[in-house]
Amino acid sequence: MGAKGLPITNRVREFRERHGQMSQAALGDAIGVTRQTVIAIEQGRYSPSLESAFRIARLFGVGVEDVFGWNEDQA
Repeated sequence: MGAKGLPITNRVREFRERHGQMSQAALGDAIGVTRQTVIAIEQGRYSPSLESAFRIARLFGVGVEDVFGWNEDQA
């Protein structure tokens, strides 16, 4: 996680798969972004907006820091 030097790490794919094998498109629809954005977030190529991060966490019933982390080494 944190590919390409982004300091934000995430467990979006893990939570999505635990949530009934939710598709990337379904997650995107649920939080108001495209499937391509979900892919980029999962691959660590894009840091979501704060609003999207909260929407993802709330959708899965967890806190933002359960889904997203900060990698000090890449900050």
